[in-house]
Amino acid sequence: MYRVTKEIRFCYGHRLLNYSGKCRYLHGHNARAFITLETDRLDPLGMVCDFSEIKRTVGGWIDEHLDHKMILCRDDPVLPLLVQLGEPVYVLDENPTAEAIARLVFERTRQLGYPVVEVTLWETETSFATYRADQERHAG
Repeated sequence: MYRVTKEIRFCYGHRLLNYSGKCRYLHGHNARAFITLETDRLDPLGMVCDFSEIKRTVGGWIDEHLDHKMILCRDDPVLPLLVQLGEPVYVLDENPTAEAIARLVFERTRQLGYPVVEVTLWETETSFATYRADQERHAG
């Protein structure tokens, strides 16, 4: 198997509902998403995938939808006010944890047609969450 990983950096804000720690307040992060692709065959150029293609497509989606946006749960009471003020938001059905954002990037990468097996989202310099394909999905 061949495996490559592309790092994409972006900034976002969020807060967690029903949470007693500091993350219950609106705040921001400088995130680093590590997107790992895997395949048993290389393309005609001898690559799993051109890194610049990943940057253009997956990075383009991140730039458009997540970068410099508030990522909030649809139940967040501040959401209507931010929308009314014209602030850029991305809405999730769940708390916008690092785990949820890693899964979001994973799913979008898969929808874009890449053989993604894992996304690791570094939320801070010392904390990250990983979402990976389970064996059943990966095998098919």
